Amino acid sequence: MQFQLLSSVMCWFLLRVLLLQIFTVQLTLGEQVWEAEGTSIKKAQHSTAAKALAESVLPRPAPRSPKVDINSNPGSITPTVELNGLAMKRGEPAIYRPLDPKPIPNYRANYNFRGMINQRYHYPVPKIFYVQLSVGSREFIGEGRTRQAARHNAAMKALQALRNEPIPERPPQTQEGTDASKSEISLVYEIALKRNLSVNFEVLKESGPPHMKSFLTRVTVGEFSAEGEGNSKKLSKKRAALSILQDLKKLPFIPTVEKPKTHYKKRTKTILKTGPDYGQGMNPISRLAQIQQAKKEKEPEYQLLSERGMPRRREFVMQVKVNNEVTTGTGPNKKVAKRNAAEAMLLQLGYKASTVSPNPSEVRTQPNCNFCISFLIYIQTSPPLLLCGTIYLFQCGITVSRRPSNF
Repeated sequence: MQFQLLSSVMCWFLLRVLLLQIFTVQLTLGEQVWEAEGTSIKKAQHSTAAKALAESVLPRPAPRSPKVDINSNPGSITPTVELNGLAMKRGEPAIYRPLDPKPIPNYRANYNFRGMINQRYHYPVPKIFYVQLSVGSREFIGEGRTRQAARHNAAMKALQALRNEPIPERPPQTQEGTDASKSEISLVYEIALKRNLSVNFEVLKESGPPHMKSFLTRVTVGEFSAEGEGNSKKLSKKRAALSILQDLKKLPFIPTVEKPKTHYKKRTKTILKTGPDYGQGMNPISRLAQIQQAKKEKEPEYQLLSERGMPRRREFVMQVKVNNEVTTGTGPNKKVAKRNAAEAMLLQLGYKASTVSPNPSEVRTQPNCNFCISFLIYIQTSPPLLLCGTIYLFQCGITVSRRPSNF
């Protein structure tokens, strides 16, 4: 028991000594010496350095200048992309040309095989790539471990030189500059069209072996003609056009005449008559729609209200709405009911009844009929009543067929 107690006390004492271990560091700077203590070597060094900074009489070093970041937007835009945008604004293309690397001196050329026994191994020198960048009349050389790194290095140098320079003004584009992008044949046709001259290309001669053909082509433009020779028809045609262009450019300049502007008389809008007699011979549905269009109002709205009667004797009720006016019409089918509703709306709006003849398929004629008369009566009651029917004249007498329509 006493032995265990003694061992635990010794362990505690050793742990306490280790935790309270103190380190002393001495700093010598010139003739001055400083000492400091700490619970670790690093803390003792920091305390000694802080003490030396506070008590040293030596002059302090000048502060370092901040590092200039050439690439203003690293990571997202590479120097080559930024330079391409700047070169497009300046109107000067950026052209990269790879350069041959500088030759590396061979230090082993003067040694023989006997002298290489005791020599150490020399690691190969890393290859360096060089790129020449031309922006307008300026040239920049870039280098790097890869060809892409060399391009970026040259672009960064160009950006540093061109970023603060003013953008040069572009000269006005002349007619010769625009014609430079056109082919000789196109220019010949263009000049001939302006002067109302005919153009004719003709192959005069074809000579030489099959693998080395030679063609002679003649071009005729009005009174001028020229010839061109080449190893293909296209090339001989192009050379002939180039020859005749020299003669066509000597012709006097044609002044441009502006054509007088033709003034077109504005057509007046057709005035649609919407009087009471308008469209009496038309279908009531079409007549009502045209009247609403002439008034520039909303078109009629039709709606099927009900369907009643036996299967073979159906009767349909159709409603039409125009603005705040509403009328209905009935008939043996939806078409007749819609027409009767439109006719009732026309009468309610103050127009005369339509005189269109009924469809033969919609009128059931009676056999042995000598003469028939169709009638349509509008009774302005509340609600209004539209009475339509047919009077049949027989040899034996008169029969009246009536179809009432209530709305």
